[in-house]
Amino acid sequence: MKALIFPILAIISSALACFMPEIFVGYKGHIITLLVIIMLGMGMTLTFNDFRDIFYKKSALGIGITLQFVVMPIVALGVSMMFGLENELMVGMMLVGTSAGGTASNVITYIAKGDLALSVSMTLCSTLLSIVLMPFLTWLYIGQKVPVPAIDMLIDLIKITLVPLTIGICLNTFAHKFIQKIQKVMPTISMGAIILIIAIIVAANNANIQKVGLLVVLAVMIHNCSGLLFGYFGAKICGFSEKIARTIAIEVGMQNSGLSVALAIKYFSGLSALPGAIFSIWHNISGALLASFWASKTNLAQKSSIKATLL
Repeated sequence: MKALIFPILAIISSALACFMPEIFVGYKGHIITLLVIIMLGMGMTLTFNDFRDIFYKKSALGIGITLQFVVMPIVALGVSMMFGLENELMVGMMLVGTSAGGTASNVITYIAKGDLALSVSMTLCSTLLSIVLMPFLTWLYIGQKVPVPAIDMLIDLIKITLVPLTIGICLNTFAHKFIQKIQKVMPTISMGAIILIIAIIVAANNANIQKVGLLVVLAVMIHNCSGLLFGYFGAKICGFSEKIARTIAIEVGMQNSGLSVALAIKYFSGLSALPGAIFSIWHNISGALLASFWASKTNLAQKSSIKATLL
């Protein structure tokens, strides 16, 4: 039931932020704090053994990252050309398409009953690779050279992901009995935090969203959904399990669009930042809906299995 409530509340909060942005826009400076809380909570569900097991999933990691940096840039370029987007908007689409996986993908994987350790590993690896691949792929496809703030990006990654995640894992490892008492409420806290983040992003970009045409919104939706589809079925074709396929789909489809917005504003124009701003909103909603569907499917399968065992 909680899984179904999540996307509903995400959509309601987005609508509320559109009509009354003043309620949320003041909390813009707290997004990092909310992400840190989410990562801490997720760390509490993991052990160091989960990451040791990643060495046995090197092929899944490789396929996922390959799909991300092949599918997303090509689809971004193809959709931009198909809709005849002007150069500034095409730059924005390419910046999103060449970005690393977003931190929100870890939250969505967590809710979708995916492989959280694999998700975090993919996010970390794609972020490091994007330092080189983001400017190269953008230049390769549209002839624009994009300076990437590598040091700042790595510092943010360490602060937002590695530090709280490691603290959470340590707490779960060395204070497991205490952590067990609060583990049940952490998913609810994580859901509340990501819903608030979505509302803040919508409120902060409200003026730009109203100016942009439906065409760009549609282009962003197709871009995101293509990543989810190619990620999922690409993993299935390669013979991976349902759990890993879900994880790869989410990692491929959900990008670090916040970075693309920052780069667009700094090195190009406000118009180039619009695709990233819209992507930030849409991929959280689509991810929440997909995660809810998969979580409900898993819960139903588990209940059926328990009933069959009892009978």
